[in-house]
Amino acid sequence: MPRYLCVFLPGLPCAPEPHEPERIDALADWCRRFTPLAATDGPDGLVLDVAGAAHLFGGEAALLALVERKFSRHGARAAIADTPEAGWALARFGPELARERILASGDSKALMRAVSNLPVAALRVDSSIALALSQTGLKRIGDIALRPRAPIAARFGACVFARLDAMLGQSKTPISPRFEAPAYVAERRYVDGVCAREHIEATILTLAQDVCDMLAKHDEGARNIAAVLFRVDGAVRRIDCATSRPQRDPAAIARLFREKLDSIQADNNSLDVGYGFDLIRLAVMHAEPLDARQDKIAGFDATQDLVVQAQRSEGAGFARTGHAQDALADFLDRMSARFGARRVLRPSPLDTHVPERAMILTPAAHGIVQQEPPAPVDERPLRLFERPERIDAIAQAPDGPPLKFRWRRVIHDVVAYEGPERIAPEWWRSAAPSLTRDYFRVEDKNGRRFWLYREGIYVTETQAPRWFVQGLFA
Repeated sequence: MPRYLCVFLPGLPCAPEPHEPERIDALADWCRRFTPLAATDGPDGLVLDVAGAAHLFGGEAALLALVERKFSRHGARAAIADTPEAGWALARFGPELARERILASGDSKALMRAVSNLPVAALRVDSSIALALSQTGLKRIGDIALRPRAPIAARFGACVFARLDAMLGQSKTPISPRFEAPAYVAERRYVDGVCAREHIEATILTLAQDVCDMLAKHDEGARNIAAVLFRVDGAVRRIDCATSRPQRDPAAIARLFREKLDSIQADNNSLDVGYGFDLIRLAVMHAEPLDARQDKIAGFDATQDLVVQAQRSEGAGFARTGHAQDALADFLDRMSARFGARRVLRPSPLDTHVPERAMILTPAAHGIVQQEPPAPVDERPLRLFERPERIDAIAQAPDGPPLKFRWRRVIHDVVAYEGPERIAPEWWRSAAPSLTRDYFRVEDKNGRRFWLYREGIYVTETQAPRWFVQGLFA
């Protein structure tokens, strides 16, 4: 059953200065040391789902006291209940004693007794509705709960009982955490802050081993991993790493974060550890199935033996095996971690026959694309222009191959050609070219090979077809 810790911060400025460090979002990030499910609740409130986490801090009473002590400068008042609505009401309108603001889990009668004496404003209805209810004598939540619903709903709206049902747990209201809940998580806490980088890397390696053990039990591998470092003074640093394939190797995961730390140090000169990190958490944000694979049999490397056999059967050719693909994927992951995912790209085919749109560059860490390109790769030029360049061409007939063309102020005499290859317009795409293209692979007298096309079918689509060069062959 969910348990919600709601915090009311009446002393927190609703509109702090831009340089103010203790904004509500920063406080919510600090509270993620208690649970990953931490959310803001307006400009002066926090709500945490602490189900299954309170015992790590000595119980719910100790956790509530810790939060109130941490935010005492803002006049913090907290409450714990089975619903966020009840926690919100008790934190703002509940008794002074902290222990009376902790409701027993699953006890609906105790919940009703706790909220029945609260003012109707604790239902979080509009102030005009709360005032109208008070003027009719319905000043407490218990006054509303004991009366027939139909007359009250008809006069004041159905929102009154919708709020009451949510408070009593008869309807569910989800919270919106600042970050999604991880699939797997492991963490280490320290009495004194950890400052040395080698200690941080050693902790990440230990956490990676714990996380990989969890992944192995479910036959999964990590695709997106986040290291969250909580500083002693409340600052939170999050480092994300993505992998191009499901990963379950602790050493490989630790290497990715080592590359990330190197990149941070190169850009900012330091990790800014301050007084140290008292909590380091490693979370798997996204995981995918990963089947077990046996690489060694009877004392020898089975994968390498397969490579040798494939090389023998294919002569000097290189056989791409699963081992080679994994090595390439690990290399791309490390480069993406060091230089950034948007700087390490791979071409990915798209479902279109228009050459300039048939490929797109995507981050290599997103994984290997399995889709086949719409046209054979060996029939396309090695260098393809992003935008075709206009040329002047001469042909024996308007719909014949080019005999001579001028490109970038240089005249090229065609001595050989192949084609045409006709590509019809994609009429179902609004941004696609609207005229048919006839492509030719041509070679000039100096041995240079070009990929030209004529745009528009003579007479049928246009009276003056235009010529373009779109690529260069090796």
